[in-house]
Amino acid sequence: MQFDLSSQPEIVQQAYGYALQGWELAMSWLLSPAAWSQFALLVLAWFLAGVIARRLQPALAQLIDPKEKENIFSTPRRFVLPYLALISPLLAYALTGIGEGIVRSLFDSGAVIAFGKRLFLFLAARALVRDIIKDSFLNLLGRYILLPIMAIYALGLLDVASTALTDTVVGVGNIRFSLMTLVRGLIAGSLLFWLGQWSNTQTTALITKNEEMRPSIRQLLIKTAEFSIFAIAFLLLMNIMGINLSALAVLGGAIGVGLGFGLQKIASNFISGVILLVEGQATVGDYVELDGGEQGKIVKMMARAAILETFDGRWIVVPNEDFITTRVVNYSDSGSANRYEAPFSVSYDTDINLVPPLIEAAVAKHPEVLDLPYPPDCELRGFGDNGIDFAVEFWVNGLDDGPNKYTSDVLFLIWNALKDAGIEIPYPQRVVEIKGGLPKVDA
Repeated sequence: MQFDLSSQPEIVQQAYGYALQGWELAMSWLLSPAAWSQFALLVLAWFLAGVIARRLQPALAQLIDPKEKENIFSTPRRFVLPYLALISPLLAYALTGIGEGIVRSLFDSGAVIAFGKRLFLFLAARALVRDIIKDSFLNLLGRYILLPIMAIYALGLLDVASTALTDTVVGVGNIRFSLMTLVRGLIAGSLLFWLGQWSNTQTTALITKNEEMRPSIRQLLIKTAEFSIFAIAFLLLMNIMGINLSALAVLGGAIGVGLGFGLQKIASNFISGVILLVEGQATVGDYVELDGGEQGKIVKMMARAAILETFDGRWIVVPNEDFITTRVVNYSDSGSANRYEAPFSVSYDTDINLVPPLIEAAVAKHPEVLDLPYPPDCELRGFGDNGIDFAVEFWVNGLDDGPNKYTSDVLFLIWNALKDAGIEIPYPQRVVEIKGGLPKVDA
C-alpha cells in the first residue's frame, strides 16, 4: 500500500519534509571523510575540555572561595563559585571554535562542527539549569523555556521555528498578534516579574535597615519603591511586546470610569493608606483599637488594608479608610508609656493610713514599673460592702497582654505585701435576718 503524502495535513507534510532532510543530512555525514574528521575533532575537543576542567576547576575553586573571610568581595566570590561547573562545556565550545577555522580551510565544510558547537552550548545550558540555578522560579523557566529553546537551536531549527511563530497570527476581537509576540511576552514577562520581585525584596531590606527613619516613612518608601518597580516592569513589557502605549489611553479612561463607580472604595482605601504612612499616626508595630471594636498589633500595611494581629494569634484585615474616618486608639504611638491600675480591698479593721505607702513601695519594686511620668500611686476608691476599696495606678512601657502580665505581677506584689503586714483581704460577708424567729424543733 503506497503512502499518499499529498492527502495528509500540511503539518504532517512539513514534518515529513524535515525528517527527510535530516535523514539525507545524516547519510551525507556518514559517507563524508570531512564529516568524520569533524566528528573526530568534536570528540577530541570534549576530551581535552574534560581533562583541562578536572585540573582547572579545583584550582579556581580554591582561589575564589573566601572560606571564613568576610569582606566586600566575599558575596561576589561565593556567587561565582557554582558557575565553575560550566568550565567543561564552555572549554569544549572554545576548542571547537578554534578547530572550526582549520577544518573549513581544509574541507570547505563545517556543518558537523557547527552542530557540535551548538550541542556544547546546549550542554552548558543543561548544567546551568541542573546544577547552578537554585531559585525555584528561575529553575522552572530554565527547564521549560531555556532548555527547549537551546535544544531547538542545537538541531539548527531555531530560525525555522521563529519564522513559523512569526507567521502564525492570532486575534482576540480587533487585536491581532503573532505567536512570536506572545512567546516573547511570556518570556520577558516572567523574567521581569522575577526581577521586580527580587528588586523589591532588596529595596525593602535596604530601607528597613535604616532605623533612624520613622516607621511610617519607611513603609511609604517601601510602597513607593514597589509601585515604581512594577510600573517600570509593565512599561518595559509593553515595549518588548510592541504594544503602542498610546493605546492604553482608552484603558485609562475605562479605569477612571470604574473608579468613579465600582472601584471608589478601593481608591479611597489606597489614598487613606498613603495618608496613614505620611502622617504616621498608626504604623507597623503599633497596638490600636478601632471604633468598631477591632484591636490588635499592626503587622502589615498594604495598599488597600492593614492587618492586625490579636494576642490570640488571629489576623484581622481592616480597610485603611477605617483608620481615617473612625476613632482610633493607639496604645503604643511613639513608644509612649501606658497607665494601668490594679484594684484590691482590705478589711474594715485595717488602719487605712498604712496601706498607700506599703503598696506603693511594693509595686515600685517591679522592674518594669516606671518612676516617670509618675511613680506608683495607691488611692482610696470607696467603702464597699465587704471591705475598703483601693486601687494602685502604675506606668509601664508596653501592653498588659500577650508577653507582658503587668497587672497580674502587681496583684501578686500586693498580696504578698498585705500578708507580710498582717492586713486581711476581706471575703464577701452577708447578714441574714429570719423574720418570725427560728422554727421550734421538737425534742
